[in-house]
Amino acid sequence: MRRVTSDPLDALSPATLVVVAAGRPDRAQGAPVNPPLVLSSTFVSQGVPGPGEPLYGRMDAATWHPFEETLGTLEGSTHPALVFGSGMAAIAAALSLVPPGGRLVLPRHAYQVTLGYAQDLRDRLGIDVTLVDIDDTSAVVGALSEPRPASMLWVETPTNPMLEVADLPALVDAAHAVGALVGVDNTFATPLVQRPFEHGADVVVHSVTKYLAGHTDVVLGAALADDDALHARLHAYRTLHGSIAGPFEVWLALRGLRTLALRVERAQSNAAELARRLSTHPAVAEVRHPSLPSDPGHERATRLMDGFGAIVGLRPHGGPDAADAVVAALRLWVPATSLGGVESTLERRRRFATESVTVPEDLLRMSVGIEDVEDLWNDLAQALAAAPRPL
Repeated sequence: MRRVTSDPLDALSPATLVVVAAGRPDRAQGAPVNPPLVLSSTFVSQGVPGPGEPLYGRMDAATWHPFEETLGTLEGSTHPALVFGSGMAAIAAALSLVPPGGRLVLPRHAYQVTLGYAQDLRDRLGIDVTLVDIDDTSAVVGALSEPRPASMLWVETPTNPMLEVADLPALVDAAHAVGALVGVDNTFATPLVQRPFEHGADVVVHSVTKYLAGHTDVVLGAALADDDALHARLHAYRTLHGSIAGPFEVWLALRGLRTLALRVERAQSNAAELARRLSTHPAVAEVRHPSLPSDPGHERATRLMDGFGAIVGLRPHGGPDAADAVVAALRLWVPATSLGGVESTLERRRRFATESVTVPEDLLRMSVGIEDVEDLWNDLAQALAAAPRPL
């Protein structure tokens, strides 16, 4: 297993690391500045391969390494990340750590496909699935031990799409007290805003498709474990299940990663300003963003995170018809699923039949991009003005 080794670059800020570590050139005269893209499914090999010696593309690929090592460093892991073919492939690998017949506790407002996969585990492997309000710490703590100790606590913070913020240190301590592993989907926050290993999490996953790659042009995932045995199990899962990523997609993700700090800074700033303006708009019934002092997650986000993220929840007056009308009236914002790209997108989440029934039917999940904030606001304002209002 490759490990993230001690390196002077580790003392640099994350904003510098994404630039330097992701594209560290060989210092030799004439060496390329960018890591090479190696397109080969197999490698020359005679006899018994030695440790770390490339053999076959399902097992390892040199083009994965710069991305995996950089993400491992950003998350504060002693191991490199493990890149997967999609975010769900990484989540499936992490949830494979729950034994057949075990108990999985997870947020009722987690990503809808994660919830669907949890139900699949229940049906196939007899795993007991318990849904909780992840921001209700006492309720989560109770669910971890009743009716029997949990095998894993799964956390999204902020949640998708409700933006609930969990008290991660308290939940990790409670889960470990009953012998449960803690997995955290850190897609919304990114390691620039939140690093779950610092709070004792066992496994961290990302949909690399979103902020890490950042340009809406690849589908990838990543999973990390700081513990040697857990890292080995995730690595074995990837190899045996063939949940691998193509080298070209990972090379593109590495290129995207190098601008992560700038993109996150701009998108967060835009999101906070738009949330502030929306919070007093007469056509808006509710807005959720942890930057708002009135938001239920504000205190925890301020205490536990290095920012507030770039996802905003918006509920216009007038219910789902008004929400659909807002989406239809927008010209700059793109109506699309997914999130975390340079462009601003939004969608009404309950348009999916598989979305949690406790998500309001009129909720618009807004992924704020890096455009000029005044242009984004002007488009939102005209769309809100065009939407039907209740009498």
